[in-house]
Amino acid sequence: MGVLEKISEIEKEIARTQKNKATEYHLGLLKAKLAKYRAQLLEPVGKSGAKGEGFDVMKSGDARCALIGFPSVGKSTLLNTLTHTFSECANYEFTTLTCIPGVIEYNGANIQLLDLPGIIEGAASGKGRGRQVIAVARTADLVIMMLDATKGEVQRSLLEKELEEVGIRLNQRRPNIYFKVKKGGGLSFNSTIPLTYCNEKLVQLILHEYKIFNAEVLFREDATADQFIDVIVGNRVYLNCLYVYNKIDQISIEEVDRLARQPDTVVLSCNMNLNLDYLLERVWEYLALVRVYTKKRGEHPDFEGGLILRRGCTVEHVCHNIHRTLVPQFRYALVWGQSVKFNPQRVGLQHTMGHDDVIQVVKK
Repeated sequence: MGVLEKISEIEKEIARTQKNKATEYHLGLLKAKLAKYRAQLLEPVGKSGAKGEGFDVMKSGDARCALIGFPSVGKSTLLNTLTHTFSECANYEFTTLTCIPGVIEYNGANIQLLDLPGIIEGAASGKGRGRQVIAVARTADLVIMMLDATKGEVQRSLLEKELEEVGIRLNQRRPNIYFKVKKGGGLSFNSTIPLTYCNEKLVQLILHEYKIFNAEVLFREDATADQFIDVIVGNRVYLNCLYVYNKIDQISIEEVDRLARQPDTVVLSCNMNLNLDYLLERVWEYLALVRVYTKKRGEHPDFEGGLILRRGCTVEHVCHNIHRTLVPQFRYALVWGQSVKFNPQRVGLQHTMGHDDVIQVVKK
């Protein structure tokens, strides 16, 4: 029996098993086996597992976004509209056959946008070059899931399932579980809060499925068995995702309003250029980027060449971005902007910068 058949059998077993206290250990074991077989699917098999032509795109710019969706939902049209790149568009499926990169210039940042070929149901198993598409998506900072507004929410649930199967977790944070494999001593299990989904016996059964008999496990949150399996496997990717519904000019205003009110969602029309500016605002917000301007003593700030950094960056990050030798020579910095109480304010290396702040670094 092949890996795909084993996965199918386990999925059927999970579907027909009632969820209650008596079956939670059985379901936990089945989920652990399922995760193991899915991990085997992702492993390349010799030379035949090599990447397809056009998929190995060098990461460039300040951030990377991956456009994922079914064929003919408007990914190439969106790329052509937002960037100065040409990606062939047509009214037939699989117009795009390779990964086509483009660059969005917004707020002084260069955001790389990848137009990936449309994926189909079963992509996680390798159908329709799905593995190459999903492998590129794992390297992105943000997933833009392109959906056809005329087809409701069927596409969204199918795509989420495909990405879930290959270890991409959308709009989730990493489980707060401490896990460390030891050489001996058996299982050391503890939790800082009451647990409702897992207990020591279930954790031990799951670990035994992975041939782990000596480990330290500390639950700092009420996590599920699936989340604990994610921690054991260790190759899960947690990405922000924007759900973009295209072709809103073809549905009723009530349906547009319903879709627009969903969390992490943007509605637009590429053909009529509707709501594209709002999409760029949300992309900037989800990428958590900030722009910082530098200033020399006695001169005006350099508003032409701002530094693009991540939200939560400190003065130390700014110094490293300017030049790697600046931190040892750092004395203090003067900052103007929303991150300080008065302008200018004298700050140290650990001060957190805000968007559009101006900084002047004073050396020893």
